[in-house]
Amino acid sequence: MTFDALTFFGLVAVSLMLLFYALEDKSSWCVLGFAIACAMGSVYGFLQGAWPFGLVEGVWTFIALKRWQKRRLVGAPAP
Repeated sequence: MTFDALTFFGLVAVSLMLLFYALEDKSSWCVLGFAIACAMGSVYGFLQGAWPFGLVEGVWTFIALKRWQKRRLVGAPAP
């Protein structure tokens, strides 16, 4: 097994997913960070050839974006 740029990208993506998931209660921005990290994981999955992983991470990206949007709306001041 070689440690190339794609492997490093995957390691960073999954590490960020773990970090932002652990910090989600701190801020809605951490939920957005989790969504971005999921998107990175999806890209990694497709580039690596593991399309089921890429597909599932893509779904998680949209779920996390909806959660971020909901948390921002709840925290928004009333007009």
